[in-house]
Amino acid sequence: MQDELDDAQLERYARHVILDEVGEEGQLKLLSARVLVVGAGGLGAPILMYLAAAGVGTLGIVDHDTVDLSNLQRQVIHSTDDIGVPKVRSAAERIELINPDIEVIEHRTRLGPDNAESLFADYDLIVDGSDNFSARYLSNETCVKLKKPLVSAAVVRFEGQLSTFKPHVDGPCYRCLFPEPPDADIVPRCDTVGIFGAITGVMGSLQATEVLKEILGLGTSMAGHLLLFDALDQTFRKIKTAKDPDCPICGG
Repeated sequence: MQDELDDAQLERYARHVILDEVGEEGQLKLLSARVLVVGAGGLGAPILMYLAAAGVGTLGIVDHDTVDLSNLQRQVIHSTDDIGVPKVRSAAERIELINPDIEVIEHRTRLGPDNAESLFADYDLIVDGSDNFSARYLSNETCVKLKKPLVSAAVVRFEGQLSTFKPHVDGPCYRCLFPEPPDADIVPRCDTVGIFGAITGVMGSLQATEVLKEILGLGTSMAGHLLLFDALDQTFRKIKTAKDPDCPICGG
């Protein structure tokens, strides 16, 4: 970890440094942090861009997919010129334009039981920006095992939800809230029921905010709470959540 910000960093991060809650010491914490983002899609796009702009020093990206024309309605880190390009490469190139000081590690692979632990092990915090339940449950299980904080969100149609999970410190894990994956035949998917594009920007930006708060130890953690957003009513609801004493993952 570097001892002080250089002149260019003092200028780049000036609006952080003048915040009493952040200051130069907090910015140095961000620069030394290592965060892994699962998914470089609708949620991953704003997460990655805001974390890069904020100066999170090392950003890992896990995604096996390539950019498709239908992605561009919401996945704002990619452009028309990126169609057919691996999402991790497209995202890394955009991050390098936003902040060339950030180290970007590209993991062009599908997250699975065979690689989750090795991928997560080198990072301080995991952000779930995936679009499927199997990845969410696997990210949760792996983070519980490795005792790493997980900031998770999901979006569909006009709604979004967000929480932070760190049962090794306090609060439930993802499986405490959602004990069993829903039947694949009844799960609403973005490609079948649609998604209001700007929703991903709202929820992804909130995820980035929670990541920065966790790194800096600011405010109230979302651990033990679930935030629900309805874009049609433009309303947020924050509800308390509790550990499941019979949870097979975190043991309550």
